[in-house]
Amino acid sequence: MTQVAVVGGGITGLSAALALLDNDAGARDRTNVVVFEAQERVGGKIRTTPFAGLPAVDEGADAFLARVPHATDLARQLGLDARLTSPAAASAAVWWDGLQRIPDGLLLGMPTSSWSLARSRLLSMRGKLRAATEPLRPRTADAGDSLGRYVRSRFGREVHERLVDPLIGSIYATDTDRFSLEAVPQIAELAARSRSVMLAARDRPTPPSGPVFYAPLGGVGELVDTAAARIVALGGEIRTGAPCTTLEADARGWRIDGLAADAVILACPAAQAARLLRPDSEGARGLAAIEYADVVLITMAVPAPDWPARLAGLSGYLVPKPVQGLVTAVSFGSQKWAHWRTEESVILRVSLGRDGLPVLHLDNGDLVAAALAELAQHLDVELQPTASRVTRWQRAFPQYRPHHHDRVAALTSSLPETITLAGASYHGLGIPACIRSGREAADATARRLRAARE
Repeated sequence: MTQVAVVGGGITGLSAALALLDNDAGARDRTNVVVFEAQERVGGKIRTTPFAGLPAVDEGADAFLARVPHATDLARQLGLDARLTSPAAASAAVWWDGLQRIPDGLLLGMPTSSWSLARSRLLSMRGKLRAATEPLRPRTADAGDSLGRYVRSRFGREVHERLVDPLIGSIYATDTDRFSLEAVPQIAELAARSRSVMLAARDRPTPPSGPVFYAPLGGVGELVDTAAARIVALGGEIRTGAPCTTLEADARGWRIDGLAADAVILACPAAQAARLLRPDSEGARGLAAIEYADVVLITMAVPAPDWPARLAGLSGYLVPKPVQGLVTAVSFGSQKWAHWRTEESVILRVSLGRDGLPVLHLDNGDLVAAALAELAQHLDVELQPTASRVTRWQRAFPQYRPHHHDRVAALTSSLPETITLAGASYHGLGIPACIRSGREAADATARRLRAARE
């Protein structure tokens, strides 16, 4: 019997294990799959727990992209399609001299036509005129794979500072000047295909109708828990509270913490993967060089009568770097998700910290106080939460520096054939990207093992 060890019980590792077991169904030579997870629970940076009387409120990601197939396909494979829901409020804002609604017709913050920003108060007239010249500008020949540099060269400082950087910066907890353009495929494809973003946007196919985001009614953690249960039902093994400390070659292939394995999928953060490989190896050095950002997410319940009616219809807001304190984004959870609504409370999720803005050194009391002070400034209302929850996410977001994908390709090629990397540190951020990476690692591993047997 072939044996595969999967290091990491986050959504990537679970997706890899599930793909190995599903692909193996009915085969004569079965594959035994063992998942090692250092924590006492699976899920990694996905966690859903009760809060303020609600049975399931996410402490990390609260949704996944619906129009990228991987997470939606996994939910359907697990029988969760009937439990998928989408946000009730789709309108968001940017806090810049007050809350300014994000204009329609943007692509990750970039205007797709000169009319996109015409009525918005987010940009000055000078900023709007600069953005409107984008179709006339020559191709940006070399932005050094820097997203920020590319956006400024096309649309000017204000579009970058007040729209693109707050939006993408909040998604990836990053500084877009130090973030890879190639890591944002929607923008990278336009940049490669056309001299002008606005001109290329005219030829883009109409986005499919339907929700942009999905989440199970039991929170994103329901996806993780159901996947773990399916793995066990298919004969796989999940070992929680089992941090891996050794990875050594042996006659069979590998021995990981005493378990003999024909192949290993490292579905763990790069720092952990580096520690398992030979410290002096090229792969370990490359993995150890990948940087991360820490964040904090504070969940609050505030009395419904205290919540301003003028904020109805908004899903939340972003805070651009020039006016940031510690808060980078705020989600109005009860307005975003209908199943979080109660007559008593409004649920808020406040994000603090990003690349270059450390927050983990502060204690919980200081973090909550800072969040409330900034909420009062942004919303012009003093909120007194009846419940609060502080979730600290150390090394939550890998930072894809310029030319990240080239470096990952190089270090991957230096690894033995039966060790495969998967996950957010390498192949894409977000739940769908992690699921895709896990499945691709499983497929590559299965192919190599079949070839070895033949």
